Amino acid sequence: MTLRVLVLLILALVAPLAQAADRFIVVQSTTSTENSGLYGWLLPQFTAESGIEVRVVAVGTGQALRNARNGDGDVLIVHARAAEDAFVADGHGVKRHDLMVNDFVIVGPRTDPADLNDSSKAAAALKRIAETGVIFVSRGDDSGTHKKELALWRAAGLDPTGDGGAWYRESGSGMGATLNIAIGMDAHTLTDRASWVSFGNKDDHVILVEGDPALQNPYGVILVNPEMHPGVRAGDGQIFIDWLLSPAGQAAIAAFRVNGQQLFFPSAR
Repeated sequence: MTLRVLVLLILALVAPLAQAADRFIVVQSTTSTENSGLYGWLLPQFTAESGIEVRVVAVGTGQALRNARNGDGDVLIVHARAAEDAFVADGHGVKRHDLMVNDFVIVGPRTDPADLNDSSKAAAALKRIAETGVIFVSRGDDSGTHKKELALWRAAGLDPTGDGGAWYRESGSGMGATLNIAIGMDAHTLTDRASWVSFGNKDDHVILVEGDPALQNPYGVILVNPEMHPGVRAGDGQIFIDWLLSPAGQAAIAAFRVNGQQLFFPSAR
């Protein structure tokens, strides 16, 4: 065998491997899915089946939507339905699909200084926080959690960003940092349940309000529109979405546990 033939054979073997290594998509995602460990569970299963690597950019929902509007990503996984619908209506996304759901909770000191345990409604609990002046820490970062919090304040007939006193603080940070601040200040905050269950520094804080239908937290998945953003890896992005929505992907979401607790519930139709 000549050297030239040997080189050609090696190139023929290496080229497909190089192409496979370059096959990836970028997912713009909310932080709760990343921080909970869900992607560490899901993505190796998808990659093993498809050969497609998934690279996650985990930021607040507002920032994820802005990144995707700039064409910086192939797939979007977020939790702010009105903003998701606007993203698709403006032509930046192909279609929104229901992916999964969990819920938000209000956490605070175990001593419950605002007597929130007596309230079954989130808006009523927030109104009691405002009336008693106990400290509430908001993410203040345009994330899906922040958008939900503001909607709950509106439902309570209050605008803490405009007329709130010293009791209302904005962290401008992600969920983990906001929880650390709230716990350090012996304060209250709104968090998604997955982030709370996965959080390790709970100290003497507990869930004080949960179960209100207004606290439901649906997640959607969207393919970024390749007609508006030509660089989108639409084919592989759609393969990922199809897998997430398939019985296998939905079963994988349902099987994810932290401390024995299921954190996300499949909702694909």
